[in-house]
Amino acid sequence: MNALSPHYPEADRGPQSPSRKARRFPRFPLVLGLGLLGFSIAATLFGMKTGIGTVLNVYGQPQAVRDIVIAGAHDTEITISDARTGEPIITLAPEEGGFVRGSLRALSRMRLMAETPEGLPYRLIRWENGSVSLSDTATGERIYLNAFGPDNAAAYAELLASRGNEKP
Repeated sequence: MNALSPHYPEADRGPQSPSRKARRFPRFPLVLGLGLLGFSIAATLFGMKTGIGTVLNVYGQPQAVRDIVIAGAHDTEITISDARTGEPIITLAPEEGGFVRGSLRALSRMRLMAETPEGLPYRLIRWENGSVSLSDTATGERIYLNAFGPDNAAAYAELLASRGNEKP
């Protein structure tokens, strides 16, 4: 050995003894990972081919759309007006419209957290399948009102019932 070459003690030991095997990646996790990957691909292809396990748009196309603006505080009288014409649709006393007030309060809170303007309208939509949704045009949040029961959805469906809101 000369002074310029590095010294590697492992090289001096000669061939490895049978008790010192080279470390290899364990087979079980590798096979398990490949199996999971194969199952994921198979499940995706199965869902694409059969439609089982996939999410579809069951709402269809919008049938009626109306943008509304809310005036007043949630613990006092509120007036819901048509955003396009400014015409009042309904005025709710503090003890009226519990679900309407609650859902608007939830959307207002989301606007406050997102720091978006309060004056932008909300959008009511009646879909082809009869469902009604309430969207916030400021934050993009949407609530499908039928999920809260037919009576609660009907409370908002009444706001769509006037003329001039059918989709062209």
